[in-house]
Parts: sequence; structure tokens; C-alpha cells
Amino acid sequence: MASYGKRGMTFENLVNYTNKIYSNQKRAVINKRPTPMKIISKTRIGQNICVFDSKSTVDYDGVYKGYSIQFEAKTTKEKRFPLDMITSGQVQFLNSAEYQGAICFVLLEMRVTNSVYLIPNQMLQKYIRDAQNGGRKSIPLDDIEVYAQLVKTGNGAPLDYLTVVDDLISKGVVGCEREGKVTS
Repeated sequence: MASYGKRGMTFENLVNYTNKIYSNQKRAVINKRPTPMKIISKTRIGQNICVFDSKSTVDYDGVYKGYSIQFEAKTTKEKRFPLDMITSGQVQFLNSAEYQGAICFVLLEMRVTNSVYLIPNQMLQKYIRDAQNGGRKSIPLDDIEVYAQLVKTGNGAPLDYLTVVDDLISKGVVGCEREGKVTS
């Protein structure tokens, strides 16, 4: 997986590129959600002047093997994932979508190790609850390396996160609500 950093692409561009490959392979349809903008005025030459209206729910959504898929992509330079990088609205959205049967997770680029991890929503929710009850306000790298899933290059994609999703589906870690096994 270490080779992707040498491509000169931002993490988001790399995820977008991977999603394009998945689409071309007819493996999945995953879209980048636009951030809502609000037009506040126009310039003399007719260009719109905009500001961010509100944070979108999550960065990506789509369909994979008949499942709705929803995820947020984050990058950290630290040896931890600060939980304040994800908004309470995003946390609630991921939890609600998963309850309805969606596959939900965070794709996390750890620049310090030049690696990408898939953090299943259930893991994220556990750390959020712990933080709300006075626990750590971040997920340390040691825990990420043990409990999250490393995303590797494969199947023609630089970030083959769907292979990780397949593994998690087979273990019942994601998408389990669809099967009637609500875990909340």
C-alpha cells in the first residue's frame, strides 16, 4: 500500500480515482457528495460568490452488492484519529444509515504510517460513546492497527476498500441490520 503516496494525489483524489475504477469495473457505484453552498452575491461580471451553507452528511454514498454504502474520508498526520474531526451530525447520520441496513465506515489515511484504514461504524460509535463518558477523545494508532482494517492496493484499485467491506460483510461486522440483526 505504501506506493500510493508517491502518486502525488490527495487522499480525496485517490478515493475518487478508486471509485471511478469500481464504476468502470461495474463493481460498485460510489459518488462524492458535494458540500452544500449558498450564493451570497454576484460579481459585476455575473460570477456567483458562495459560502459553505452547511456540512454535508458524509463524503461518499452509493450502492455495492445491493447495499447502500455511506462513508466519510479523513486524513490525519497524527498517531491517532481525533474524534473531533468527525461532526456529531456525521456520527448520527452514519449510525442512522447503518440501522437502516447501510454499510457505514470511515476511511482514514494515516500519514504517519503512510497507510489507510477502514474503521467500521460500530467501532467508531464505541469510541464516540467512550469519549462522551469521559474516555479518550481520539482513537490511538495502536487501536486502529488492531481493530480497524488495513486497506491495500488490489483488483486494479489503489485503495481496494471493497475487499475489506466484503470481509466485514462475511463476518457480520457491517450491513448486519439488513439481515435483521440490529445491534444498537
